Amino acid sequence: MATWSAATRSLPDLVRLTHTIDAATGPYYLLMHGWTALAGTSATALRLPSALATAVATTLTARLGAQLVSDRAGLLAGLLFAVLPATSRYGQEARPYALATLLAVLATLLLVGALRRPTWGRWVGYAVVVAALVLLHLVALTLLAAHAVVVLLTAARGPAAAGVDPAAAGVDRAARSRPDPPGGTPPGRRQPQRSTHQRHRARVERHGCHGTPETPTAFRPPATSTASGAPRVSRHGTGGGAPDDPRAPVPARRVVARWLVALVPAIVLVTPLGLVAQGQRGRQLDWVDPARLSDLASLPGGLAQSGVVGGFLLGLAAFGAARLGRRALLPGAAVLLPVLLLFVAGTVVPLWVTRYLIFTVPFACLLAGAALARVRLGPALVVVALAGLLGLPDQAALRRTHEWPRSAPVDYTGAADIIGAGQRPGDAIVYSPRDGWLFPDLGLAYHLGPRLPRDVLAVRDQRADASLWAVECGDPARCLAGVDRIWLVVTGRRADPLAAVPGAKGAALRDGFTVRQVWPRQGLTVALLDR
Repeated sequence: MATWSAATRSLPDLVRLTHTIDAATGPYYLLMHGWTALAGTSATALRLPSALATAVATTLTARLGAQLVSDRAGLLAGLLFAVLPATSRYGQEARPYALATLLAVLATLLLVGALRRPTWGRWVGYAVVVAALVLLHLVALTLLAAHAVVVLLTAARGPAAAGVDPAAAGVDRAARSRPDPPGGTPPGRRQPQRSTHQRHRARVERHGCHGTPETPTAFRPPATSTASGAPRVSRHGTGGGAPDDPRAPVPARRVVARWLVALVPAIVLVTPLGLVAQGQRGRQLDWVDPARLSDLASLPGGLAQSGVVGGFLLGLAAFGAARLGRRALLPGAAVLLPVLLLFVAGTVVPLWVTRYLIFTVPFACLLAGAALARVRLGPALVVVALAGLLGLPDQAALRRTHEWPRSAPVDYTGAADIIGAGQRPGDAIVYSPRDGWLFPDLGLAYHLGPRLPRDVLAVRDQRADASLWAVECGDPARCLAGVDRIWLVVTGRRADPLAAVPGAKGAALRDGFTVRQVWPRQGLTVALLDR
């Protein structure tokens, strides 16, 4: 509801909103403003960007797994990500988390490519994606800590030490691409026979006037450090080779410098946004408690949107990290560092919200995919299917409510149907409470549109107030004068909805009106009052 309200405002009204509240989500609202102008505001149109982003994120997760580990590991990682309940939730929610997840995986994939072949073109692509990522989701800045670790280690000790050397993944990919033997014997057990035929011998270089044989070229150091032709990263200030030779070693300090330059657009763009969002924290996150150690225990279930699937994924990821060794550095750091940084910050300021870390889930799936790649493809696919089956109850539950742990859904559609069918000319509508995050007024406005009864207590609507909440009349009894029928919408299920309305508003309603009928709905109660 908040996205619909913000995205359908004019650009000046949208800018005013971000100066009041939700500045951190402002770039996403701006994106959706343009999208809704083209695609409309139907539920499908509002959700489509997240659905497309999730589909692409799944594909890129598989691609990143293939780059770092093997094709099989990438395939299994993508399938695991696809069957998670969390993927279903954020893939159809009109919020920025699916887009942030896509950009987090894409930025990491581009970083791997830039570290293997450090050209300015690759760094420019990385810079653009990182800037978009932090604009859409400020907490995703923590992912850059994982990138920093890999960049610095690559500069200090080379791509192999940082786990991004394609040679290691290439060996794994070659091994996994061999067909499983009929008898189940692991490949590589039988000693290959060495050919003595002349044409199978290693080619020997000859030079000089006497044709003296030199070292066979099959055993000479290659010009590049990898089979893919990626240039080596030199740990020294200069390297051999012509300056314009794309295969020449790249000085380590140049790799670090290019990475830092690539971060400049993100820093320039996000700094003013972060300062504005910092000033809104008290109003924006007043519902968030300080982080506690128990929150870490519940994190896997919250991220996966299923306790059993979250634990299952965590176990597989831990096994995969142990199996990968140094190749687990990048995906492992992309999971652990954002979690630890946000947790530490959350103990001081109210920032610990599980869904803010959803962009780490593909990296956990990558580690889990690496664990499953150790077994034959058939059993590995059975494990993925098992993860999907374990998540089926939560898949069904999140289609009723998105909250975790599960709570009562809010049936805006049912409430709107009741009011739309029973209203008469001159009817008014009253909401309670008006300042919460369930937005009953926005929910009914979305579903009823111009058929919504007059909001009799609102003296300044959301657009006029540059907020997500309307401002109500200070003297409810005076504002209710002359109204004969009121539709009262109260959050929660209430046997006596009038008694649930607090303060002067509740007193004015109880003094002047009688409840004629009550319709309980999930998360809401609708009552018809008349004098």
